[in-house]
Amino acid sequence: MPDVAIIGAGMHKFGRTEGMSGRAQAVHAAREALRDAGLWFSDMEFGFGGSHSAGDADTLVSELGLTGLPFINVANGCATGGSALIAADAAIRSGQHDVGIVIGFDKHPRGAFNTDPAEHGLGSWYGETGLMVTTQFFGMKIQRYLHDHDMGPGVLARIAEKAFRNGARNPMAWRRKEISAAEIAAAPMISHPLTQYMYCSPGEGAVALVLCRADKARDHTAEPVFLRAAAFRSRRYGSFEVFSPWLASEREESPTVDASRAVFEAAGIEPSEVDVAQVQDTESGAELMHLAETGLCAHGEQEKLVNDGETEIGGRLPVNTDGGCIANGEPIGASGLRQVYENVLQLRGTAGEHQVPGNPRVGFTHVYGAPGISACTVLTR
Repeated sequence: MPDVAIIGAGMHKFGRTEGMSGRAQAVHAAREALRDAGLWFSDMEFGFGGSHSAGDADTLVSELGLTGLPFINVANGCATGGSALIAADAAIRSGQHDVGIVIGFDKHPRGAFNTDPAEHGLGSWYGETGLMVTTQFFGMKIQRYLHDHDMGPGVLARIAEKAFRNGARNPMAWRRKEISAAEIAAAPMISHPLTQYMYCSPGEGAVALVLCRADKARDHTAEPVFLRAAAFRSRRYGSFEVFSPWLASEREESPTVDASRAVFEAAGIEPSEVDVAQVQDTESGAELMHLAETGLCAHGEQEKLVNDGETEIGGRLPVNTDGGCIANGEPIGASGLRQVYENVLQLRGTAGEHQVPGNPRVGFTHVYGAPGISACTVLTR
């Protein structure tokens, strides 16, 4: 099977863009990606894309070009972008297509997500008792995790502090003001032990990537980034995930563990070889847990890694170098592709003020969503 390369990457700034639709942001990102690849939309042999709140991705052809290409809508919660990328990867590796585009975008209204329990196969009682409020789930999960691994809640404020510090360096981020760990810890408590500034917010933004067969990548760019592997997994019986109406007596590993193991095995790369990582940080506790679930460290090691500065941009294992979800917000359709976009910049050495030093060569991404799904990638140059 042919290998796959990313030859173009484009993004519309995350945050709030008044007067501009989510579709318009998607078109902007797509044109930027095509420009980066030196190609036209008429060169694309396929498209995959999706959003949660901003419309159907396939209708973007009205602005990008009515070329007749197959364009498939993807909807998979927070893993929509990662799922679209996996579909594109498969389309090229199968030999069916040589080049195509992936687009993720969204424009969520202000406030928390308003999710109907019935959409997840749950009774109305689940919402009436407040359990559809994801802030409660994340609070409960990280309370248990900190207890089980003997870590203090102070690490959560330091993780968020890093996110805002990195976001301040990233011109495409929404939150670009540094906030100290002390201020974060003293912010209003949302769901113990998580305060207001430890959570991300629904937002807006778009990302597009142009992919092609790796053996043709240098026909288009001198700086291809290779998609060594992409993997997606759903939850097993016994894992405790968002929108889970029960907890099994015996715990099972999360879909993140399964997806990360699969992607590293397929890539032929060990977690210890990763030079830069983007992991889902819906809130500070998510980053803490996912660091271990992805195999980037052992459970219980995270507090020392954070305190020693190892996860900073200049550290041994830079994590969420663009500010992650906490600084960028989470437009559902675009969030997973934002991580890949960031790693493309990092491996090219073009990330500017938030560039990881030392010429990084291996990048890893991980996105997690309800009701317990996870998508991971390994990129190299």
